[in-house]
Amino acid sequence: MEKDITIDLHIEEDDTMTSVTAVLDLRGDHFEARGRARRNPTDKPMPVIGEELAIARALQTLTSEVMGGAQAKIDEYLAS
Repeated sequence: MEKDITIDLHIEEDDTMTSVTAVLDLRGDHFEARGRARRNPTDKPMPVIGEELAIARALQTLTSEVMGGAQAKIDEYLAS
């Protein structure tokens, strides 16, 4: 069996801040996480770096939320 699962990433940027929201809907469970990156005002603009950092941080948080959801289901299963 193969499955494709999509994670939606929404990116918002201005001159110094990049914010990313990562959303995963998985079998009725909704997971949402945010990541941010701020450019030091003395650094030259490189939007791709801010995007990569903010995406990585959002996905890292999303990973923790999905792991927490799985652990809660394991705990519930073991308690029954």
